[in-house]
Amino acid sequence: MMAFISDRRRSRTSVLLIALGSTILSARADMIVTDGMQPWETCAECHGLDGISVMARFPKLAGQRFGYIAKQVRDIRAGRRRNDGGQMAAIAGEIDDNDLAKSAAYFAGLPPPPPDPSLATDSEDWRRGAALYRDGDAVSGIASCGSCHDDAEPNRPDAPLLKAQHAGYLAKQLRDWRSGERHNDLSQTMPAVAAKLSDRDISALATFLASQPRLGPNGAPAQ
Repeated sequence: MMAFISDRRRSRTSVLLIALGSTILSARADMIVTDGMQPWETCAECHGLDGISVMARFPKLAGQRFGYIAKQVRDIRAGRRRNDGGQMAAIAGEIDDNDLAKSAAYFAGLPPPPPDPSLATDSEDWRRGAALYRDGDAVSGIASCGSCHDDAEPNRPDAPLLKAQHAGYLAKQLRDWRSGERHNDLSQTMPAVAAKLSDRDISALATFLASQPRLGPNGAPAQ
């Protein structure tokens, strides 16, 4: 009888150890091992190793200005920017200035993303977006977007390049500037501009910009 009980205990112990072992192996399999990784490879998990993210919730970083990338990460790390649902907070808090500089330089040095070929470029809204970007709207008091965001002659090196970005991402940022959800522009230029944009204006600008090629470092547009 005692031998039977001992065998049952040993059997239960074996099953428990097997279960625990499976759990441990699964946990280890889910862990992200960063040893030996370049700092930008962690960023690439969401933004793509080529800097061209698949999902619109993550901005394309390829060919983006070095100063802009670095500033946004510093702002998120310091709590000055929080309009991404907290997805970047943990990562920004772990990257030091040296690795940040390396990562920003890596993405800034990549070829720019191509424009979105699925967007119609002959609609009235698209033409409205083109006009707002190039000339603004004097009647509504809206300044030209290209005065800060042009990729040929930047007047503000800390302003992002907007062409060939995800339309959905651009629209969200403009809505967040307008609502005050995003507020990390010390000059207050973006909140002032966005406050004058209608929903239609935001959609038009996002569509126009996403359909446009972005110039690369050598001045040539992406194909």
